[in-house]
Amino acid sequence: MIKNICRSANSQIGKLIIFGLLFLASCTSPSTPQPVVTLTPTSRPEKMPCTILPATSSDITKIMSGFADEYAHTAGPADAPVTLLVFTDFQCPGCAALAESIRQVQAAHPQEVRLIVRYLPDKRFDKSALAMRAAEAAHQQGKFWEMYDLLFTRQAEWSSLAPDAFPAWAREQATGLGLDAAQFAADFNGETVAARVQQAEEAAANLTYFPPLFFINSTTPYTGLADFASLDVMVRLSMLETRKFRACPAWTLDPTRQYIVTLHTSRGDVVLQLFPEKAPLAVNNFIFLARSGWYDHVPFHRVDAGFTAQTGDPSGTGYGNPGYYFATEASGLTFDRPGLVAMSNSGVDTNGSQFFITYAPLPELNGKFTIFGEVLSGLDVLKALSTGDQLLAVNVEER
Repeated sequence: MIKNICRSANSQIGKLIIFGLLFLASCTSPSTPQPVVTLTPTSRPEKMPCTILPATSSDITKIMSGFADEYAHTAGPADAPVTLLVFTDFQCPGCAALAESIRQVQAAHPQEVRLIVRYLPDKRFDKSALAMRAAEAAHQQGKFWEMYDLLFTRQAEWSSLAPDAFPAWAREQATGLGLDAAQFAADFNGETVAARVQQAEEAAANLTYFPPLFFINSTTPYTGLADFASLDVMVRLSMLETRKFRACPAWTLDPTRQYIVTLHTSRGDVVLQLFPEKAPLAVNNFIFLARSGWYDHVPFHRVDAGFTAQTGDPSGTGYGNPGYYFATEASGLTFDRPGLVAMSNSGVDTNGSQFFITYAPLPELNGKFTIFGEVLSGLDVLKALSTGDQLLAVNVEER
């Protein structure tokens, strides 16, 4: 089973270069975890020891420097948490495939994604400049995005035309989009559109990239898979960046107290008892995240009948983390029964926010994950869960 989970981490989405895998099983070679914190009622740290992870840059202005804003086309809210910046060419096949994936991402996250499109003309294509003229002529009548979509969706049709046949084809399409055909033709051949195309060609001459050149909330080009599922993962993880913590959690755990937790799920309630004396780091972390609302409305992104149910990643991708890692603890407990609650990780000392609950004894997991709690009631609710069901809220009672 562990091998199967590791193989899943190397699937299509798993090939993405992202912010660190947090799948249920350790796909790295495990080492023997050691106790890291010993607490007494009078000796407690001020902060929980952890490793802060680097934040992902979202300074798109650095990429845009040197390009006049008037030559960029933007769609989506200006304050969207995720910016997609694309340097594209209408005749580039890879650009058309990317445009379709981005369209699906925009539909899935209309309020969270802003798209900025710039041209990156490729001289290998014979109608690159003509297609830009068509888009810019449509822009003069407020329909850039309609022509943008049409040029990409019907790329195979017009790419096979001779260059001198393209203007007539473009005028016909403009009429179909409800544009004034005479004005479109005049703008297509006019100075304003010619200046825009010339500027794009001059800017591209200074770049050493071929289209598409794509950025997702980063100053580093995205080079991963560009299908919708892969981009959706990246967008969800970028959205999560705004919620991450940039400091280690405060220490609030009292090892002399009992902590009873109620997981309110879309299938019903599950009640847990945490083990502060066995796994103080994991318990302190869980309480901190629960009280901060991190676990509210979070999906169970992985439910394997007879194995485990996993949650704790607000992005729902299985790759999310709270902005830090903390150490694996040797709690002395083993996976000898159902209903045990443990931190998920991608190797020793990579615990974050994701956790799982077992459906059965799983001795193959012993020594790889920190067990920090157990189900008191609600195993029937757990068994009714399916992937995508929600963890609605977490209530922590201190006794």
